[in-house]
Amino acid sequence: MLKLLSILPTSWTKRIVQSAVLLRNPYILGVRVIVENEKKQVLLVRHTYLEGWYLPGGAVDGGETLDKAAAREVMEEAGVIAAETPRLLGMYLNREATGRDHVGLFHLREWSKADSFLNPNTEIAEAGFFAPDALPDTLSPATGRRLDEFRTGSYPAGAFW
Repeated sequence: MLKLLSILPTSWTKRIVQSAVLLRNPYILGVRVIVENEKKQVLLVRHTYLEGWYLPGGAVDGGETLDKAAAREVMEEAGVIAAETPRLLGMYLNREATGRDHVGLFHLREWSKADSFLNPNTEIAEAGFFAPDALPDTLSPATGRRLDEFRTGSYPAGAFW
């Protein structure tokens, strides 16, 4: 399915994924995680089915806490094992997708590498650490806003993603 989504235009892919999720649940709760390394670089991922670079993250599973979802997502997407409970920085409403998506932004400082560290998989085409002054040109706008807020300590600057 991800292979099919990767060949469709990005706008179609987003709409298909959002529609499928809405059929299961009218409200979506997700997480994104700012993972820093010892050089204060941040972890970003590039999906196989979307253009641009994003903070790692995804949907919270039924019965799962937000912090557990944050730890699971960084493991699944980048092979990062949380050595601490990720710290919640803020909650946001994402009006761009369905208007009903809520995103918890987390920070993870203490972590270790799994065998799958930064390895591509069916969902993630590429993952890597970037210095704040050397972020990819194709960084998603929301990711850029969250990183700016994080660097200045002014999160959340607004309640919207």
